Amino acid sequence: MAPTVGVLAFQGGVIEHVTALKKAAAALQKDIAVIEVRSVEELESCDAGLLIPGGESTHLSRAAQGAGLLEPLRDYVKVKRRHVWGTCAGLIMLSEEASAAKQGGQELIGGLDVRVHRNHFGRQNESFIGKLDLGFLRRNQRRTMAEPAPQPMVAVFIRAPVVDKLLTANVVDHDAEATPQDPAQQKQTSSAPVEVLAILPGRHASNKAAAAGELGPVSPEGAGDIIALRQGNVFGTSFHPELTDDVRIHVWWLEQILA
Repeated sequence: MAPTVGVLAFQGGVIEHVTALKKAAAALQKDIAVIEVRSVEELESCDAGLLIPGGESTHLSRAAQGAGLLEPLRDYVKVKRRHVWGTCAGLIMLSEEASAAKQGGQELIGGLDVRVHRNHFGRQNESFIGKLDLGFLRRNQRRTMAEPAPQPMVAVFIRAPVVDKLLTANVVDHDAEATPQDPAQQKQTSSAPVEVLAILPGRHASNKAAAAGELGPVSPEGAGDIIALRQGNVFGTSFHPELTDDVRIHVWWLEQILA
């Protein structure tokens, strides 16, 4: 039977992620079932992994509670330790803490030992598109010296969160030459390190300030904000990869699942 990957289907780019995952599976020549998840039964059928799309994190939290899914999702991530990826609002849901939350706060799934800052770049009309050189994707590709280097990924940031505090001292900051931990090794670790996989340069608070738990002054020349990270079985990105035709990051995630 083909492994099953689910997309939590309460809000956000559900169809876009389903389409991207199917394209990624085809690119890998792998037989992978991709389903939409709205119930405990559908979640339980996702033996390979789950993707939590963007949207509005407070609404996602309430919808999950209403469907009786919040505790099963926590169990899926923290006890069963299945692979899960959160984009934008999904990243917020997978964080242990969130700042700039709405009055009364919100329930989170957790799994990433970080605090995220909601709507870090401002309102909807301050959304933007940037080109990212994602080293963890580049390292995953095998090419000869004669082949051109891969193009940067076009990333869409819509009221995007960033990591503004690391809640653990167990951190790995990958540079262009580093190699992320092997997923099989991560599964054997009860408290895997937070792996910083991508930083958006020159936007707001520096990464150094974020690591110290301080937002720091706004600076266009800052070292940048953490926008992609992984901790064991949990992967998070601030941006919306499903809104472009580039499925490299979906391919990479499926490779982690199948490793």
